[in-house]
Amino acid sequence: MDWRQYIHADPEILLGKPVVKGTRLSVEFILGLFAAGWTEQQVLENYPTLTPEALRAVFAFAAECMREEALYALPTRTP
Repeated sequence: MDWRQYIHADPEILLGKPVVKGTRLSVEFILGLFAAGWTEQQVLENYPTLTPEALRAVFAFAAECMREEALYALPTRTP
């Protein structure tokens, strides 16, 4: 999946955050919906400008960003 067909950043839109092309929906916002428990169907119904391909691009973009970042072990919490 080439996420570049669906995701871009423009300094004039949401301060340059990556968004789905043709919308003001940021990658961060869409990932937050899924983190809050929304389903793909709920996202698509509530944001009809999105397509299933655009949602896959959001995840492809996030995955590529994670590959490029250094990850650090998080300390475990004890109750």
